[in-house]
Amino acid sequence: MPEGDTVWRTAQRLHDALAGQPLTRCDLRVPRLATADLTGRQVLEVRSRGKHLLIRFEGGLTLHSHLRMDGAWQLYAPAERWRGGPAHQIRAVLGTAGRTAVGYRLPVLDLLRTADERRVVGHLGPDLLGPDWDPAEALRRLLAAPARPLGEALLDQRNLAGIGNVYKSELCFLLRASPWLPIGRLPAPERAPALARKLLEANKLRPTRRTTPDPRPDRRLWVYGRAGRPCLRCGTPIRTTDGGPAAEARTTFWCPACQPTPPD
Repeated sequence: MPEGDTVWRTAQRLHDALAGQPLTRCDLRVPRLATADLTGRQVLEVRSRGKHLLIRFEGGLTLHSHLRMDGAWQLYAPAERWRGGPAHQIRAVLGTAGRTAVGYRLPVLDLLRTADERRVVGHLGPDLLGPDWDPAEALRRLLAAPARPLGEALLDQRNLAGIGNVYKSELCFLLRASPWLPIGRLPAPERAPALARKLLEANKLRPTRRTTPDPRPDRRLWVYGRAGRPCLRCGTPIRTTDGGPAAEARTTFWCPACQPTPPD
């Protein structure tokens, strides 16, 4: 599931492969961009902003994409067969003399002026893996609605950018707090943004995400994906529930013993 660490790593791979090179091929397969052609423009840089990708070109243009649940950018050598999915799932092809980047299942793809990037990412809070990271500002935003459930507040990209459903569940567990605890009642709330930053930094270079000290495949995460299995801390079966519309109907994983539901 692409979260801030995955998107950061994708941006680095694309940057290393494309930056400094002119495009020899450009094919944007969404109706509103069908006539756009970036061929000949040099790729200046590729950067992530939370879960958003920004590919910047000379001439002041940016190709903005968001991976959502299953989007992906894949890189291929000139003669290599593309293996990221069927052709009808391809939304973008950006080729240089040495590499080709193919965007699969991209639900968001926009071409805009680089000067107008705030239009698509200006609403985001401090980026957990970005140069603008500001833990005090992230905490201020998290606590601006003290009655809001912790899990919901962590998922809101306007508070801090980069957390998805995996890190939401893992952070709540590591904070020993129910995902439904009003964030204003969280003891030492400054730990939340600090721990979020620590987890994403630790995983941004790892091909397989891990939040526990145990590298075994079935023990890399504390609660996420472990429904019905024993908690790695206390042995209580991990529970799940639908997060509801406010949490975009995402499943929440938690340990009812380590993270007791707060009283009304």
